[in-house]
Amino acid sequence: MTMFHITLENAEDGWVVAECPALPGCVSQGRDEKEALENIKEAIAAWLWAEDQKALLTLGDDKKSHSVMVAV
Repeated sequence: MTMFHITLENAEDGWVVAECPALPGCVSQGRDEKEALENIKEAIAAWLWAEDQKALLTLGDDKKSHSVMVAV
């Protein structure tokens, strides 16, 4: 299991904003801390998936190597 540090901030509108500083732009929110943490977990998974998809575009047809998927 991979773990990340998260910052939580109370917004002026009453929502709780959660951000993952290790993943630029990975931000979510919730009506309370519990919901914000649930939502940032989903945001982290989506952020990592999107980065993986971008990386796939850079893979060529190199015959010396191949890609495999691993779970972390």
